[in-house]
Amino acid sequence: MERIYIFTRFERFWHWTQALLIITMLVTGFEIHGSYKLLGFAQAGQLHTSAAWALITLWVFAIFWHFTTGEWRQYIPSFKNIDKVIRHYAWGIFQGEPHPFNVTRARKHNPLQAFAYLGVKLLINPLVWISGLAYLYYNELGAAGFNVSLGLIATLHTIGAFMMLCFLIAHVYLITTGHTVGAHLKAMVTGWEEAEGATAKTH
Repeated sequence: MERIYIFTRFERFWHWTQALLIITMLVTGFEIHGSYKLLGFAQAGQLHTSAAWALITLWVFAIFWHFTTGEWRQYIPSFKNIDKVIRHYAWGIFQGEPHPFNVTRARKHNPLQAFAYLGVKLLINPLVWISGLAYLYYNELGAAGFNVSLGLIATLHTIGAFMMLCFLIAHVYLITTGHTVGAHLKAMVTGWEEAEGATAKTH
C-alpha cells in the first residue's frame, strides 16, 4: 500500500465548497419547485440565487486554476482499459477484486470517472446554468426579443437538477468503494490517497 499526494489544497477547497453549494441549490431548488416546505418560497429563492452566483464565481476560479496548472488534462477521456473498469464496478468489486486502475499524480481519475466528469462539465452544468440564467433573466430576454417559453426553461432546469442529483448520489456511493469504506473520503480531506499499486509518477 503506497501513499500518494493526489489532491492539492485548492482542489479540496473547490470540491467541498462546490458540494456544499450544489446541495444547497438542490434543497432550495426543489422547495421552489413545490416539492416540500422548509424555508419558505421567498427565502428559498433568495438562498438559491445567492448559492448560484457563489458557485459561478467558484467555477471561474476553478476553470482558471485548471488551465493554468494543466489539471484540465485529468478530464480527457480514454477508452484504455475502460472495459476492465466497467467489469470491476459491475462484478469484480462484489468479489473483493482489486481495482484495475492505478492512481497516479498525472492520472487521478479512472476512464469511467473521466467520462462521467466530462459529461457533467459538458452536459449537466451547461444545461443547469443556461436554463437557470434564462429563468432569472426571463423578462430581460423577452425585452431583447427572445420569446422562449418559461415553462420550457423551467422544465429544462428541473431536468438538469435531477441529472445533477443522480450524479451526486452515484458520486457518494462510489466514494465508499475504495480499499476501505472511508479511503476515498479521507483522500479528499487530507489530499493523500492510499491504494494498492498506486505510484507517484507525474508523467
